[in-house]
Amino acid sequence: MENFTFYSPTKFVFGKETEKETGSFVKSFGGSRVLIHYGGGSAVRSGLIDRVKDSLKKEGLFFVELGGVKPNPRSGLVYDGIELCKSNDIDFIVAVGGGSAIDSAKAIAAGVLYDGDFWDFYSGKKGIEKALPVGTVLTIAAAGSEGSGDSVITKEEGMYKRGTGSEALRPKFSILNPELTTTLPAFQTACGITDIMAHLYERYLTNSKDVEVTDRLIEALLITMKNEAPKVMKDLKDYQARANIMWAGTMAHTNSCGVGRSQDWNSHNIEHELSGLYDCAHGAGLAVTMPAVFTYVKDHDIARFEQVAKRVWGVDTAEEGIEAFRQFLISIGMPSTLGDLGGSEEDIPTLVKNLCYGDGRDGSISGFVTLNEEDCANIYRMMI
Repeated sequence: MENFTFYSPTKFVFGKETEKETGSFVKSFGGSRVLIHYGGGSAVRSGLIDRVKDSLKKEGLFFVELGGVKPNPRSGLVYDGIELCKSNDIDFIVAVGGGSAIDSAKAIAAGVLYDGDFWDFYSGKKGIEKALPVGTVLTIAAAGSEGSGDSVITKEEGMYKRGTGSEALRPKFSILNPELTTTLPAFQTACGITDIMAHLYERYLTNSKDVEVTDRLIEALLITMKNEAPKVMKDLKDYQARANIMWAGTMAHTNSCGVGRSQDWNSHNIEHELSGLYDCAHGAGLAVTMPAVFTYVKDHDIARFEQVAKRVWGVDTAEEGIEAFRQFLISIGMPSTLGDLGGSEEDIPTLVKNLCYGDGRDGSISGFVTLNEEDCANIYRMMI
């Protein structure tokens, strides 16, 4: 195990009707002028935005709204949010939604306190040292952004999808009401399950030695997802299954499972080009990406793949473990090929160019294994 410092200051408020407490938590963390940031109309139609606004009014807090966050959140709305915050002297942002709304809120929060272009943080030119405080009301168990310091944004010029991270971006509080996820359709639910499992696998694939504690934590959460996913896919209103999945999603990405060990994230980087080019759901892209990446890199540490195969999937070999995971993803309705996402072999040169060289990259991506241009092309071909 490697040296580490772990700091996770987010206050998590879990359970039914907890969104009605949003205003009191904003006030307790010093907020007085609030931006409510959210996505499509479902949060409005369900009455959730009204409940959040009522909680802010109850505490006497000023607020403005900015909706319109899309999956794979766009840079254009971030710029709009930065200007809206500056013109209204906003001192706190509440994100209502899933990972896209939360990631967009984090980008706005960093951009408001920065004199340059917020994209500097996402292109790697600058590190984030400060940001407006952010709180979240989670409606989708998936990205884990409610408990992390990470954010991913798509730059509309070039459609580059890039991430950044900073302790300054960790939410001050996150409200987790599993009831808010019971209206999600099956496909979106399955995409969230896939994303959660990806966050676990990205940490499991490590070159660090003697990391039994975090190995076992990751394995336990993978087993939870393996057991709870079929329940919720059978009954989308199963509150207890939703509750277990929601908390597993948060635990998967606070990085409590990733401390003291190197991590991978190549599957995420490779997938980002798919959702950037095809605008597919991130989880759907990961379902196609992960089995291909795992198959390509498994010989780097076959014992690690055999370990997760035995402990999580109940099979003996690395190949059987990868196939069991692939079949699990198919069983919950996830795609399995590039064609299922709307892509084709003709797109591979563009995908590789954007992945390896886009926005200043040097021709390779690094993680569990360093992958060059040829490696990445081979992985994309395996998805056909």
